[in-house]
Amino acid sequence: MTETGLQRFSDRVVVVTGGANGIGRACCTRFASEGASIVVADVDAVGGNETVAMVEALGASATFVRLDASSRLDNDEVASAAIEKFGRLDHLVTAAGISHANYVSGDAENEMKWMADRLAYAEKPHLEVFDYDVEEFRKVIDVNLVGTFLAVQACGARMVDAGNGGSIVTIASIAAKHPDAGPIAYTASKSAVWMLTKKLGRMLASANIRVNSIGPGFIETNMTSMLDELPADRMEQLLTNIPMAKRGEAGDIAATAAFLCSADAKYFTGEILHPAGGYFTS
Repeated sequence: MTETGLQRFSDRVVVVTGGANGIGRACCTRFASEGASIVVADVDAVGGNETVAMVEALGASATFVRLDASSRLDNDEVASAAIEKFGRLDHLVTAAGISHANYVSGDAENEMKWMADRLAYAEKPHLEVFDYDVEEFRKVIDVNLVGTFLAVQACGARMVDAGNGGSIVTIASIAAKHPDAGPIAYTASKSAVWMLTKKLGRMLASANIRVNSIGPGFIETNMTSMLDELPADRMEQLLTNIPMAKRGEAGDIAATAAFLCSADAKYFTGEILHPAGGYFTS
């Protein structure tokens, strides 16, 4: 149970893609703490099963399904698992995502190399445009954008079949609105996720399915851990753009997702909320 004692998701089933760590894991445990059963979907089986254990420790039920977010078949199997295991599917949170084509959650050495490569373009950023490998660009789009759409297709279809409506939360980013908040393919993919969310919000409203997005700011997760290795002046510059002068926590995003899926947000659809420490006030 949450600190507020809320149990808004008793007898509800939530699918969370990217549930093996970070924001996805925080969403799994938050919804579970409010009574939901959880389908943890991720390419990382070890982390995914760790999340299942965390959910079960809270007294809730969970199951893990391996998911390549860019696979139509995998997304369909995730949605089917929710129905087969729990008998229903009420909510979807699409937290699966990558910052770059070679991203592996928790691989610090790989992330440090990637960050060093990017910093090499700091003085002449135009060169990165011309050096960027198109296949790497496509992979980021496939996971972040196409993966979001496939998850909505698979899970949304089950919601429509059941006739009970539902709610979907996509995870975008402040990069959906600000080009300096991420690398090239990432910002393109997240801005597209935001536009997709608005379109889906309009299209699925007639089926009583609400679709909203969250655009997190700089949150402390595996994906942002390499920020700690930035030169002091670069980190200071980053924090200067955040009025609250600190990074957020994965739980901040999970709390926002829980709100958007709850009856408290019953008149929200096609919207985006930014837990970002005031980033867009500057």
